[in-house]
Amino acid sequence: MEHLLDIIASLCERDSKYYDIRYMEEAGRFVSYRNGEFQGAGESLERGIAVRVVNEGISYGFFNDENKASEVVGRTIDRSHKNGKNQLSGGTPITDKWEVKASQSPGDFSLDDRIDLVKSMDSLMNDLNAGVRINVLNDREVRQLYVNSLGSRIEGKFPRIGYYYVMGFNQNGSFEQSYNQFGITGGYENFGTMKIEEEVKDDARKLSSAATAAKIEPGRYDVILGPDLSGIVAHESCGHPTEYDRIIGREGALAGESFLSGKDFPYRVGSEDVSVIDDPTMTGSYGYYKYDDEGIMARKRYLYRNGLTSEFILNRESAAILGMESNAGGRSSSWNHEPLARMSTTYIEPGEMSLDELVEGVKLGVYMGSYTEWNIDDIRFNQKYVGKDSFMIRNGKLAEQVRRPILETTTTGLYSAVDGTSKELHFSAGTCGKGEPEQGIEVWMGGPHVRLRNMYLS
Repeated sequence: MEHLLDIIASLCERDSKYYDIRYMEEAGRFVSYRNGEFQGAGESLERGIAVRVVNEGISYGFFNDENKASEVVGRTIDRSHKNGKNQLSGGTPITDKWEVKASQSPGDFSLDDRIDLVKSMDSLMNDLNAGVRINVLNDREVRQLYVNSLGSRIEGKFPRIGYYYVMGFNQNGSFEQSYNQFGITGGYENFGTMKIEEEVKDDARKLSSAATAAKIEPGRYDVILGPDLSGIVAHESCGHPTEYDRIIGREGALAGESFLSGKDFPYRVGSEDVSVIDDPTMTGSYGYYKYDDEGIMARKRYLYRNGLTSEFILNRESAAILGMESNAGGRSSSWNHEPLARMSTTYIEPGEMSLDELVEGVKLGVYMGSYTEWNIDDIRFNQKYVGKDSFMIRNGKLAEQVRRPILETTTTGLYSAVDGTSKELHFSAGTCGKGEPEQGIEVWMGGPHVRLRNMYLS
């Protein structure tokens, strides 16, 4: 494969201001159970090459048959002379090999072991009287080789493991359900770190008791968000609106735009007590990578810092528009998709307080530990969250459980109400969709407990 990429590079060098070539190989597997019945298992192996050429414009070519390399590269170069004035940012050439090592790689984990693992989770939910049970285990091993005309040559290899479940309960004529997703970058020796069995037991307890809880009286309350909720807030109302292709409207007809379009920079989005980070380098996270899919070394990025916009998520193309260098936001879900500006591990930065201290500072409020429903508009501004494991706070103490409190607010309204964050930091996994054709990419999202003042709940 290295020899083939060298041949492709020699073809590109004849008529290109810039080129890069990315080989990607992915082996994937899944097992699924639904309500005690085995739904199936499968595996796949995909490999191919993406070529990108810059002259007057940017052009892409994709192929998985080496006999078509010359033909595809020729067409790609021809198109690059016709596609307008788009450019890519440069950077320093890098030569490196990186690998996330696994003592029990996905390829070494047998089908029987996968089935037993998923079946045991289904049995656990059945023992907990869950009427609806869906369990899916998936994993993939990825190998990449990237070269460009600047002289970069980067080889990467990593395994990822994902798991999700849906669990539902009929209680006293009402129905409560939960969806949870887990993920790590690493081997099956780390599977236990996701603590799925503990999460299932805890989730079942919360859902069973929620069905009998009373609704809150609509009104103004102080609110404490749990890490699952602060995580989806960070992902949806900070991560997405700071992806620069959304800001300039490129995603407008697909995933939406950004409320930051046309805003001054830096722009105040919230109080000085809140910062939001996106960090691809967090070891073990579902969104971990050392280099992005455009050969840029990953680093920690402050998207909001002390309530102000601080940095946008950039790939090479969006960085060139700003006259900057990419900050390693270019991610692609497979060999035949272009790298887009994407999140990785996005979270609200933890503070110095404990959860108890946050609660003690509330006279009348609501603790929303997680969510059963959420939605947000296309510019990531107006949003709604429905609490799952939620409790009243009275005179600095957690009190009775309440059912499905609803928080409707705006991005600036939510972040401006923050006056404290806890030390704890917890993450959940997600598969974030974007682009056309759509790309599902692995991410982590999370945060600490976050206290909001004077929010309207119904």
